[in-house]
Parts: sequence; C-alpha cells; structure tokens
Amino acid sequence: MKIEKSENIAKVPVEVEGAKDTEIRWLISKEDGAENFSMRMFEIKPGGYTPLHTHPHEHEIFAVEGEGVFVYEGKEHEFGKDYVIFVPGGTEHRFKNKGDSVLKLLCLIPASAV
Repeated sequence: MKIEKSENIAKVPVEVEGAKDTEIRWLISKEDGAENFSMRMFEIKPGGYTPLHTHPHEHEIFAVEGEGVFVYEGKEHEFGKDYVIFVPGGTEHRFKNKGDSVLKLLCLIPASAV
C-alpha cells in the first residue's frame, strides 16, 4: 500500500539522448509492490520534449496541465489539459511542450516494461 502526495516524490531529469527540459516522477512502481503497472508523471518545461522513440509496450497518457504536441508516426497532434492519449507499442512518438507553462503528463506503462 502507498499513499503519498505526488509533489513529495523525487523528480529527476530525463537523461536520455533526444530529451530536453523533461523531468519524471515515478509515482508508483515495482519498488512500491506494483506488479502490473507503473505510474509516472512527466513534467516538460516550455520548449522541452521527450525523445523521439519506439518501444514494444503501450502506454496511456492523461494531460494534467499545459499544452502540447504529440508527435506520432511523423504527424503532429495538438492537445491540452484533460486530453487522453493512447500510444500503441511499436510506434514512433514524442511529446513536446508548446505552451508557456509546464506540461504535466500522467503516464501508465506495464510494470514489465521497466
């Protein structure tokens, strides 16, 4: 069992080639005993982005705040607060902050992907 305010969970930079001004909080993971899913919060500063990448697992995204662009298979899709995004496995994608404030994305992935 875990109950914690998200802002109390350590935020660390995403240090992957192709990422810029992006940080992550591992809200729930295997370390907490989660066997099936991991929950992460990405915070992307204005002008920042995640790397353009592909991996075999899916993920589910909920935009908590901010404005962004979802790059999916070479096409750009704008989104904002309260949007949901499903990213199938094996597809090329990236998230970019297009606004003037932090873009916060709640992201769920299979625990086996970590």
